[in-house]
Amino acid sequence: MKTIKYPEPSDWPALCERPTFNFSELEERVGAIMTDVRSNGDKALLRYSKQFDAVELDSVTVDIANQEFKIDPELADAIKMAKSNIEKFHFSQKEEIKVIETMPGVNCWRKSVAIQNVGLYIPGGSAPLFSTLLMLAIPAKIAGCKNIVVCTPPSSGFDANTPPLEKPACRQGRGAEGDFNRKPSKPVEYLNPVIGWTCQLLGIEKIYLTGGAQAVAAMTFGTESIPKVDKIFGPGNQYVTAAKQLAQNFGVAIDMPAGPSEVLVIADDTAYPEFVAADLLSQAEHGPDSQVVLVSNSEKIISEVNEEISKQVNELPRKDIAVKAFENSQSVLVKNLDEAVSFSNEYAPEHLIIATENAEELGEQITIAGSVFLGNWSCESAGDYASGTNHTLPTNGYARNYSGVSLDSFVKKITFQKLSKKGIQNLGPAIEKMAEAEQLQAHKNAVSLRLKKIKKDPETSSG
Repeated sequence: MKTIKYPEPSDWPALCERPTFNFSELEERVGAIMTDVRSNGDKALLRYSKQFDAVELDSVTVDIANQEFKIDPELADAIKMAKSNIEKFHFSQKEEIKVIETMPGVNCWRKSVAIQNVGLYIPGGSAPLFSTLLMLAIPAKIAGCKNIVVCTPPSSGFDANTPPLEKPACRQGRGAEGDFNRKPSKPVEYLNPVIGWTCQLLGIEKIYLTGGAQAVAAMTFGTESIPKVDKIFGPGNQYVTAAKQLAQNFGVAIDMPAGPSEVLVIADDTAYPEFVAADLLSQAEHGPDSQVVLVSNSEKIISEVNEEISKQVNELPRKDIAVKAFENSQSVLVKNLDEAVSFSNEYAPEHLIIATENAEELGEQITIAGSVFLGNWSCESAGDYASGTNHTLPTNGYARNYSGVSLDSFVKKITFQKLSKKGIQNLGPAIEKMAEAEQLQAHKNAVSLRLKKIKKDPETSSG
């Protein structure tokens, strides 16, 4: 991980750039997939499972209710604890309806109403993220979303501690070009059991085995098996992110453009180098296109953290991925911690760890970040799994204008107003004057007719 010493503020924007694909090429490839799924539905999804995942399925649908999933009991307890904390934090975000009388006889209020149909994309493959299922399904359930559609890629690399109920049949062939000398498999054979067990815990009855841009397309347009949704949630690689952005062209909302994971750590001499190194590695292991940044006013800390990274990375099963991510990463030596905060606000990190003596004080100066972790003991992994906050957060600088997922992400805010006779009498003349100034006579008449009715018949019902 290269070190940049005392960069000038004018150089910061270049240092804050993320690794990206050529978006025009990416958009073209993803657009073709979306068009294919829109035209060919499940047939296209099954073809992409064979092409991209080397899995030949007979259906994309897994009926969770009729399956039994065995997972490690300690893992089950850990998931239940995380569920409890996530529920507690998100339940606290419910808002009471407050009726505001803006002037005598004029009452206004706002009501939260659940988005009826939501789609949850759960990254899978080599590392199925059951934690993302918790982060998205729990607030969707609390909000009262009627239909929750869950899509995740088929997986065959099950962890030894979480074996599937039945071992998947052996596959022959070489991906899309291989010959499959057997009948297509049932989708449950390629559903990671932890994902299945967590779905049951959350009361989700069906899950759809499809991933990547094709899953987003399926939720955007609907297929024979997968219902169309109104809003799509969930992180993913650049293909998933591009597909979500294209989905907006077809009237489907998205949570945010959440792409490859990232973390920025601000550290001073009071930080523990081994902790900082572990935090940086925890994001680097997500994928080769992830990015991690260390910002410090101490050259000694930067040196010690880099030494720790060299030690710890060799112990990681996903070492090759982490090493690749560090090619896109950097340490930045700054003059003082105020400058470190300014750099962080320029970078707009998804995750920000402040490992300093005055972490809470510096935290008050943070204006742009997805989620902030204060002090040496607040590892980013806590937010990823079980502290209660949501880990679906804006990346790639989108923290400048997006919030992370919350209960509000799953609801619409509808405003209401009620005017009494007294209210329209008090407010009416101002409305008439403003409508007349904008030359909108019908707007004025809507008020004038009511005022005339009250004047002519004061005893008329208030309605």
